[in-house]
Amino acid sequence: MSAPAPSMYDAAATAVAERLGLAKGKANLEVFAATLEELARENPDIVAVTSDSRGSGKLAPYGIALPGQIVEVGIAEQNLVGITAGLAACGKKSFGVSPSCFLTARSLEQIKNDVCYSDVPAVLVGISAGVSYGALGSTHHSVHDFAVLRAINNLIVVAPADNFEAREAVRAAAASDTPVFLRFGKAALYDLGDAPFALGKARVLREGDDLAFIATGETVVHCLLAAGHLAETTGRQCRVISMPTVKPLDTEAVLAAAAECGAIVTAEEHMVHGGLGEAVAGVVAQSDFHPAMRIMGIPDEYTVTGSQADIFRHYGLTMSGLAEAAGPLLEKRRPAPTPA
Repeated sequence: MSAPAPSMYDAAATAVAERLGLAKGKANLEVFAATLEELARENPDIVAVTSDSRGSGKLAPYGIALPGQIVEVGIAEQNLVGITAGLAACGKKSFGVSPSCFLTARSLEQIKNDVCYSDVPAVLVGISAGVSYGALGSTHHSVHDFAVLRAINNLIVVAPADNFEAREAVRAAAASDTPVFLRFGKAALYDLGDAPFALGKARVLREGDDLAFIATGETVVHCLLAAGHLAETTGRQCRVISMPTVKPLDTEAVLAAAAECGAIVTAEEHMVHGGLGEAVAGVVAQSDFHPAMRIMGIPDEYTVTGSQADIFRHYGLTMSGLAEAAGPLLEKRRPAPTPA
């Protein structure tokens, strides 16, 4: 019998979470599947398309409850995207569900042409995203998807940080008349509050002006814990911004952080190239504000072998790693320019 996977939160992080009053939720994949079934029961035009992935996508109960609203294509991700696009073109609200590593690599041409260029309101759902597959290794990790999808016109890219964001993102995607990509991991997450959610908008989870953490997906909670830890140990107050929509980016939230905080740490379960960090850097580099900045993510290498928790710890995407990364920036933070 295999040993249980290491927890994403060590004892120190768990203690900070308790002091912050965070409650443990479910994996976003579970919330996605439950929300989609709820919407599909109300709308017979909603159809799920799977590539031998109804089990990993938590859609087995959906398939039993609504057998006429699910299509199985087998291990054929390019076909999955084409069929999802075709159903959307015919008036269905289709959700194509497949592991993100395969969906966004094998099927990139179909995403670009069949969905985005054709401008059909399909929803593509990348499951087991980031390094969720753990020890299966780099072949199964999707640490490229933000980069390639940000380069494609006419696609909203969303990575929810908790169950609330996941639920609202699925509902918003179902109502969208343009293509949407949703990215979900497998880890159980803390609930981070109910600050308003809208596609294209950031959510401020914690106020502060000593430094801003800007993160997306499953790294957001680690930034919130890091901010809590820094407040307890140093008295520094860090803003925590959840950026569920990686594209289009909420530039107003980024510029406000750059102007008011003077230092930014970004965090993502993705390569440091082409993702959230570089999107944020691109905004601030073209602004009048030039904060000290650090991009935290996977470096330009194949990931180490281990569980998702092991990989997060190795690359500093944990409470302690992010607090450590913030330390030097807090010392050299650049004040906002004085108005003329």
